[in-house]
Amino acid sequence: MAKLPSVPTGDDLPVVVIAGRPNVGKSTLFNRLVGRRQALVADTPGVTRDRKEAETVMRGRRVRLVDTAGLEEAAADTLYGRMRASSESAVAQADLVLFCIDTRAGITPADEHFAAWLRRQGRPVLLIANKAEGRQGAAAAMEAFALGLGTPLAISAEHGEGLSDLMGEIADRLPPQAPVPVAGGMADAAFEDDDAEAGEAEEDDRPVGPLRLAIVGRPNAGKSTLLNRLLGEERMITGPEPGLTRDSVTVLLHDEHGPIQLVDTAGLRRRARIEESLEKMSVSATIEALKMAEVVVLTLDATLGVHEQDLQIARLIEREGRCCVLALNKWDAVEDRIATRQAISDRIETSLAQMRGIPVVSFSALTGAGVNKLLPVVRRAHATWNKRVPTGALNRWFEAMLERHSPPLVSGRRLKLRYMTQAKARPPTFILFGTRAEQLPEDYQRYLVNGLRETFDLPGTPIRLLLRGTKNPYAEGQG
Repeated sequence: MAKLPSVPTGDDLPVVVIAGRPNVGKSTLFNRLVGRRQALVADTPGVTRDRKEAETVMRGRRVRLVDTAGLEEAAADTLYGRMRASSESAVAQADLVLFCIDTRAGITPADEHFAAWLRRQGRPVLLIANKAEGRQGAAAAMEAFALGLGTPLAISAEHGEGLSDLMGEIADRLPPQAPVPVAGGMADAAFEDDDAEAGEAEEDDRPVGPLRLAIVGRPNAGKSTLLNRLLGEERMITGPEPGLTRDSVTVLLHDEHGPIQLVDTAGLRRRARIEESLEKMSVSATIEALKMAEVVVLTLDATLGVHEQDLQIARLIEREGRCCVLALNKWDAVEDRIATRQAISDRIETSLAQMRGIPVVSFSALTGAGVNKLLPVVRRAHATWNKRVPTGALNRWFEAMLERHSPPLVSGRRLKLRYMTQAKARPPTFILFGTRAEQLPEDYQRYLVNGLRETFDLPGTPIRLLLRGTKNPYAEGQG
């Protein structure tokens, strides 16, 4: 079977960057072009701090669309200075820049300043006059000619006006699409030795999605610093200020085993302290990212130990059935490491019995010491989460467990437990069948779950045990 030509990967796609000063509607436009509400939007300047990326299609062309923080004049060591540096880095990699202005506010000195800066960058620029609803807005958009960036395109991202024309303009201004090479250099070569390599080709062509990994934790635990260290670049804005990350940001990285879809999230605080609507949206985005993940790295500040909020987050991870890796960050600042690790281990064992054996990695995201240990542990946790136990081995173990400790009496009657099977993985889920099995006490269920974890090497991953009783045809009211 001949291999089909491969489609461009995310790394090969043309990059379209949305830029402009704060509160001109960049994130609203990003969501419109992507086709879903992916970036946080609020009527507050400076909501977007980190670059947000997504793949979308413009008139048949797949592109990587990038939403950026607002361009503002500020000292380099300030938060707004770091946000501007991140936006400038995105512009430097762009194949096309969509420079947005707010027609309601008119041309501001900041618009003029950054328009002049864009002209010096040597990047193709498409001028977007946003918030240009109706005839009056379209007329006001013509003032943007003064910026010297060509003819402005009047749109309203909020109301969806002018987006069809915009997508056509974007597609027209993208660099020409490179031809897809045929493997071997000739079309006929793909069919040589077809029979001999058919099985191998089918194996290679199977779609393999990236491992979905989310980094969660309380504010200021070092989640964004960790992501930057894993990527080897300053992708996320970091600093001493807690709560810098407001939205969940997805990036793609590769290790020796394949791609990983990595999500950095906003810090999760106690519910009672979540007041502002913007923070509520950030928390919702974090929880959504956690639910979509396969592996969750729960990042702790090792100098502070395990907080009750850390345990609440871990319990949420377990309830969602995701596997978890505990990351002890800022390990370089811990004075008594032996005592600290012992205290954290004791707290985890007593408070998270349902995740017994959770893998723990200690490192310093700031210096990079020990960070290289994280992804191998993540891969092992992911393999455990996907593990399947053969039915024969499972029932031999089950019979031994019944002989060691018989099921207790319930209402004076003994439960007859017959056999077990694994229904699915991700997380490992087992079904126990037997007469009145649904009445099995919780302590005996824990006995079985702990035995599964120890015997079949399932440390740290959530284990589901489902009970299925069988009806007695001679019982009262039946038959």
